Amino acid sequence: MKDSTLKKLREIVGSQSVLTAKEELLCHSYDATRRSALPEVVVRPENVEQVAAVARLCTEERIPLTPRGAGTGLSGGSVPLKGGVLLSLTRMKRIRELVLEDLYAVVEAGMVTEELQTTVEASSLFYPPDPASQSSCTIGGNVATSAGGLRCLKYGVTKNYLMGLEAVLPTGEVIATGARTVKSVVGFDLTRLICGSEGTLAIVTAATLKLIPLPEHRVTILAAFKELEQAARASADVISAGATPSILEIMDPVTVSVVSRESETVLPPESEGCSLLLAEADGFREAAEIEAERVQKVCSDSGAVFLRKSSETEERENLWQARRGVLAALAKLKPITILEDVTVPRSRVVEMIRSIEEIGKKYDLLVATFGHAGDGNLHPTILLDAPFTEKAARVEKAVAEIFGKALSLGGTLSGEHGIGIDKAGFLGEEIGEHALETMRRLKEVFDPEGILNPGKLFGGAESES
Repeated sequence: MKDSTLKKLREIVGSQSVLTAKEELLCHSYDATRRSALPEVVVRPENVEQVAAVARLCTEERIPLTPRGAGTGLSGGSVPLKGGVLLSLTRMKRIRELVLEDLYAVVEAGMVTEELQTTVEASSLFYPPDPASQSSCTIGGNVATSAGGLRCLKYGVTKNYLMGLEAVLPTGEVIATGARTVKSVVGFDLTRLICGSEGTLAIVTAATLKLIPLPEHRVTILAAFKELEQAARASADVISAGATPSILEIMDPVTVSVVSRESETVLPPESEGCSLLLAEADGFREAAEIEAERVQKVCSDSGAVFLRKSSETEERENLWQARRGVLAALAKLKPITILEDVTVPRSRVVEMIRSIEEIGKKYDLLVATFGHAGDGNLHPTILLDAPFTEKAARVEKAVAEIFGKALSLGGTLSGEHGIGIDKAGFLGEEIGEHALETMRRLKEVFDPEGILNPGKLFGGAESES
C-alpha cells in the first residue's frame, strides 16, 4: 500500500489505530474457518465519521475494504481475500441508548452480543439471538449473517429483532434505515436488505434492536435415545404435538462421546453411546412447566431410554455449556474441523440425518452431526487429521453431496453462518441465475467500484484462494 494512503488513514483514525505490523495483520487474516488472507493494513475506527472517511478513501483509490467484527464467522466472510484495508469495528462497542418504555436498544456494531444480553437482563429485558460464540461475537457480525443460535425455534434470528440500522455506504455516505416504532412501511426495506448481506453492500456501524420481556422461568429437558433417527423423529414429533420449546437441540453419538471426553462439562453417564435431545421451555412458570411435561411425554413415547428435567440454574447451565462447547470439543479430537450449516424443513430432518451418515460412510469420513433440530438447522462436521490435502477431494465431494441433498429436500445452504467464500460457488444452485444476477446488480448500485468485501457471496474466480 502506498505511503500516501497510509498517511491519509492515520490522519482519519490516528496513528495508533492504523496497524501494519506482521503479527497484527496475521491476527486479522482469518475467521473460524480454515481460510486466511493477509490484509495490507488494519484500521480501527471509533466512530461512524471515521468509518465514512475510510470508505470514501478506499473508493477513491479503489482499495479493497473488508469489514470485521470479532472474526468468529464460519464461512470466511471477514477474510480479506483481496488484501487492502481490514476495517476492525471492535472499538465501536457502546450502547448508545436503552429505551425501557419502548423496548429497544441502539447498539454499536462492535458490542459483544453476550454483553448486550447481560446489560438488558438487568432491566428484566431479553435479547434472544444467541449464537454459540455469543461471548465473543459482535452485533455487527450478527447482522452481517442474520445470526441465529439455540433459541431460534421460538424466538427467531437477528433479523427478527432488527428495527433499524446506521450504515456507511462504500462511497462514504451514512444512511439510517428503519424506524423506532412498532410498525413502519416507508419505502424499500433497506434494513432487511443489508441484514444478511455479509458486509458486501454497506458497513453496519449501529443497530436498533427490539427487546422483549425476560422469561421468568426456564426448564431444561435432556432425553437420550439409542438411535440417532429416534432422536431426530422425536424432535419432529415435539413440534407436531403442538409444543413450542425455546430450544430443541440434537447431538449424535460421536458428538456426545467427544463432548463427554474432551469438554470440562460432564454429561450424565446415561448419555454415553446415545444420541441426545436437549430442550428448553421458558415463559411464565406454570406455562413453562406444562410445556416441559409435554416435551418429556413426546420423548418418552418416542423411545427415550433416559430423561432428565431440571429448573435448577446450575444444572441447566451445565447442560447448555456442553452444547455450546461442541465445536471446541470436536477440535480437541481432530486438528481439522469442517463445520457445515444446512437447513431442511423440520419434517425432513430424519431423512437429512440419514443421508449425512450415508455420505460420511461413502467417503470414509468421520462426521459428527449436531444442531438445531427444532428448526431443521443441522451442523454436520467433518473431522480430519492433518494434512488436509490428502483428503481434500473426498471432503469436497462429500460436502457437495450434503448441499445437494439439503436442496433436494426443499432446504437451504445456510441457516445462520452465511455464504461467505465457502458456499459462494453453490449459491446459484439454490436461488437460480436470475435471482443471482439481480443480487449482482444490487451490489453494483451500492458499491459501484466493487471495493467492499470482494470475493464473497457470488462465487467465480474472485472467490478462490
